[in-house]
Amino acid sequence: MNITPPRAKKIPHVHEMHGHQRLDNYHWMKERDAPEVISYLNEENDYYEKMTAHTADLKTELFEEIKGRLKEDDESVPYLYNGYWYFTKMEKGESYPYYYRRKDGSEKVELLFNVNEMAAGHEFYKLSGINVSPNNNLIAYGVDAVGRREYSLFVKNLETGEIQAESILGTTGSSVWANDNHTLFFARQDPQTLRANKIFKYSLDQEASDASVIFEEKEDTYNCFVYKTMSARYIMIKSSSTLSDEIRYIDANKPDSSFTLIQERQPEMEYSASHYDDHFYIMTNKDDAFNFKVMKTSIETPQMENWVDLIPHDPKALLEDLDIFKEFMVVTDRFNGLNRIRIKSWDGTVDYFLPFSSETYTAYTSANYQFDTEVLRYGYNSLTLPPSVIEFNMRTREEKILKTQEIEDPDFNPDNYASQRVWATAKDGVKVPISLVYRKDQKRTDGNPLLQYGYGSYGHTIDPYFSISRLSLLDRGFFFAIAHIRGGEYLGREWYEQGKMFQKMNTFTDFIACSEYLLEHAFAKAGHLYASGGSAGGLLMGTVMNLAPHLYNGILSAVPFVDVVSTMLDDSIPLTTGEYDEWGNPNIKDSYEYMLSYSPYDQVKDAVYPNVLVTTGYHDSQVQYWEPAKWVAKLRDHQKGSQVILFKTDMTSGHSGASGRYDALKEVAIDFAFLIDLEKQAEK
Repeated sequence: MNITPPRAKKIPHVHEMHGHQRLDNYHWMKERDAPEVISYLNEENDYYEKMTAHTADLKTELFEEIKGRLKEDDESVPYLYNGYWYFTKMEKGESYPYYYRRKDGSEKVELLFNVNEMAAGHEFYKLSGINVSPNNNLIAYGVDAVGRREYSLFVKNLETGEIQAESILGTTGSSVWANDNHTLFFARQDPQTLRANKIFKYSLDQEASDASVIFEEKEDTYNCFVYKTMSARYIMIKSSSTLSDEIRYIDANKPDSSFTLIQERQPEMEYSASHYDDHFYIMTNKDDAFNFKVMKTSIETPQMENWVDLIPHDPKALLEDLDIFKEFMVVTDRFNGLNRIRIKSWDGTVDYFLPFSSETYTAYTSANYQFDTEVLRYGYNSLTLPPSVIEFNMRTREEKILKTQEIEDPDFNPDNYASQRVWATAKDGVKVPISLVYRKDQKRTDGNPLLQYGYGSYGHTIDPYFSISRLSLLDRGFFFAIAHIRGGEYLGREWYEQGKMFQKMNTFTDFIACSEYLLEHAFAKAGHLYASGGSAGGLLMGTVMNLAPHLYNGILSAVPFVDVVSTMLDDSIPLTTGEYDEWGNPNIKDSYEYMLSYSPYDQVKDAVYPNVLVTTGYHDSQVQYWEPAKWVAKLRDHQKGSQVILFKTDMTSGHSGASGRYDALKEVAIDFAFLIDLEKQAEK
């Protein structure tokens, strides 16, 4: 059956900047809720359904297969916080968790939230920022029932079960209690840009509308948020841009006092602050410490001139996190791409790293809310090993696995899978790491179908991680590869710096170099290579499609940031002004020209593009729906091959996709069915 794809109407619109004109025939798609826009999105959804109707059974098979590995009745490992053990449960057939707690030493369990009940009647529902008062009697939490990252803040009385009648609108979802159990601090967002720009103080005896602004961030490249130190002694307000920070604090016992500035913002100086005893511990890139170092300063004189080095800068190891305990400091860093967890005692008698041997693992500290303890909790998983939660005694070095994710498949055996790290050579000669996983008995001498994943922006590192759903590809003979390209921080802060602003092209050419390596070394077979990325990784997909469309048989591009120049010229859109230090400011000519050189939408040309499935959420506030919509329309207009271009919009979700766990699995099944179907055709 010959099914005709939608053809979006063209209404010429000319963007002019720096004496340069750009023709945009699909600018009209920005009119959210306009009948012709909704009609076009629905036409694309109908076309997707018709073009993939033959894979309906495969989608169902994949969904049931992935769900079948999932322990549907499951419980998280409880963590101790202020005298109570907190944990969540999932029940078979239900999409959302139950939140519970029990008092330490008691067996009586208290239900805090049944999110299934709360989400009833909503197509999207996200509970966030759960925050219990110091006296354990009140709980604040945020709710987003649309998917645009706009949260209403609620307060629930845990003694009576009553919820405060009036919610607080337009927040980030997070909040902080003062130690008086009566005062709540929270951040509100600009209603249009969603930039978190104001910190409010709210007393429970007030009307929500009477909450007072105690801090306003006026620079539009900065966001602000409020948090409490692990010691519970101080409440901190942090203003952050991509490259600069500023922190102020008050005593958590004195919520009406004025905030004291630790150090005013300086260009390209970042810092964070943790509290211990009479000092703040500062993680910073001060003094050209590009991989960061740890300094300390007295609370009485916290300004930068009083900062003293504690852990020196290491040009080979990127400091990533700091956990403060009464007797220990735990430092998480990254050396040669791999996570390390370092244990140091304050008295200087203990200093060692936890031993990890693999090259394809992820390790991280988690749920460490007890200040006075010798026990560290951390998580570990790898490309072949499911996640484990581990309890480690920092004094005795005794270790206990509290839980390993159960795979509800009697045939699953980690020993059936192999992983390795290889290194491709980039266009400029730099070595780029790739993490690979595959099923041993499926490896072919002439190469396998291979899905290559990448992100490469914001310094966000994609560590090698285990995936229940990915097994459905591996068991069908696919290899899976993570390309640790520049723009992330896999090899340190400089790895990020070499993949942003005027060096952004490295991100894309690194990914292509990885693809070429995988083909040349018979990990992937020519004509059977696939690529995937979402958000800024969708930008990556769009650019590599323009630069090297011949390499890939299929592309998965989720919520893709593809109209780079137009978006970064529109300061009314969320995230724009806060990301000038990531992409550049196109109001400046040099930045405009460089961004234009890789912007996927602007660089679409007549070409034989690979098969592509583009997905988005109509309520996405981070990458607006119209970016992929415009891109798909333009791709269709310039496609010179017979490969399919499919576009699917979830009209009920945002940037993160479906909120319920079963709907999220269905989204994975849609992606995998697209790849497996393409591979079946390629094998004919």
